Amino acid sequence: MSEPSAVRPTVVVIGGGYGGVNVAKALDDVADVVLVEPKDAFVHNVAALRALADPSWLTRIYLPYDSLLSNGRVIRDRAAKVDAGRVTLASGEQIDADYIVLATGSAYPFPAKSDVDSTAVAHDKVRAAHAALAAAARVLLIGAGAVGIELAGEIEAVWPDKQVTLLDVADDVLGARFRPELKAELRRQLTDIGVELLLSSPLREAPPTAPGELQTFTVVTESGVEVTADIWFRCYGVAPISDYLVGELAAARRPDGFVEITPHLQVAGQEHVFAVGDVSTADHKTAGSAGRQAQLVAANIRALITGDGELVPFQPPPTAIIVPIGPEGGSGQLPGSDDLASAERVSQAKGRDMMVDRFVTLLGLATPADNPPGT
Repeated sequence: MSEPSAVRPTVVVIGGGYGGVNVAKALDDVADVVLVEPKDAFVHNVAALRALADPSWLTRIYLPYDSLLSNGRVIRDRAAKVDAGRVTLASGEQIDADYIVLATGSAYPFPAKSDVDSTAVAHDKVRAAHAALAAAARVLLIGAGAVGIELAGEIEAVWPDKQVTLLDVADDVLGARFRPELKAELRRQLTDIGVELLLSSPLREAPPTAPGELQTFTVVTESGVEVTADIWFRCYGVAPISDYLVGELAAARRPDGFVEITPHLQVAGQEHVFAVGDVSTADHKTAGSAGRQAQLVAANIRALITGDGELVPFQPPPTAIIVPIGPEGGSGQLPGSDDLASAERVSQAKGRDMMVDRFVTLLGLATPADNPPGT
C-alpha cells in the first residue's frame, strides 16, 4: 500500500495584479494556491494610457486568468474580511489559509487604472473616454508625475495638433527622488512636441466638470493664469486598498491605508501573512517593484513550507525609472549608469510594446487575448 501524499498547505493570494499573479504562479507547484480577484481578467495597467489614445490596444492588455495556474484556482470574488488564517469573501465563502499574501495594490484615477471589474464595461468606458478625448481641442492634465507625462505623450502621438497643458503644484516634473537632468530632458521633449508646462501652479478651484467629460471650462491658478480646456484628467492620487483587514491584521494598517511590513515582507506582527506591491510600505509603487517583491515573498513562503533555507530580506533596488513619451520618445535613469536612457532605449524597453509580451507569457497565453472575458 502506498503512503498517502502530504497535504499541501493553502496559500491565499488576495489580488490578481502584478504582485499577485507572480506570487501565485511561483507557488503553484508547492502549495494549494487560491487567487482571489474581483476582475474577470488581469489588467496590464502599464499600457492603459496607450489604450486610451488607441483603443485597439484594449484586447492586448486585458488577459484572462484561465491559464495562469496548473494546480491552483482563481476565484472571481472580493475579499471582504481578511484576518490571520482566514479569508471571508463578499459572497460569504470562507477560506482557511496557512499563508496569506496581500496583493490588492492601489486605486488610481482613470484612465491610468480601471475602476470596474467587468472587462466589457471597462472597454466601453475607455472607448467612451477616447471618443470624448478625440473631440477635444484642448486637454488639461493635472499632475506632472510619470502618469501625466506619459499621457501627454500618448495624446500628442495620436493627435499632434491638440493643445495639451500639463499642470502641477510642484516646481518640476516627475518627483523629488529623480535626477535633475532626467527632469530637464523630459521637460525638453514635452516642450518639443508642443505640451505646455504649468509648474508651481496650484489651482484656485478644481475644474467644474468630471474627469474625462467633454465640456469646455476655464480654471485659474493661484497666480492668476487662466487655462481653458475641453476635457481634463487627474494624473495623481495613489490610494492603497486595504480596508478589508480585520482582527490582528488591522493593527498593521496605517492611517493612510498602507500596510506595515517587516524586512522579509511579512505583515508586521505576523509570520505567515505577507504583503507585496502598492498596498505595502516597501519600495516604490510600480509594476516592477511589485514583481520583485512577489518573487522574494514566494521564495520566503517556499522556505517556510519546505523548511529548506532561511528567509531572505528585501533589498530595495537603486532608484530607477523609464518614462515613455509616446511610442518613440522618453527618457529614464537606470542603476549603474551615469547616462540617461536614450529615447531609443526607452522605446525598445517599453514605449513600443508596453511590455505586453512578458505578461502574456506569465499568464500562460500563447498570444495576446483577442477575445478576453466579457467581450
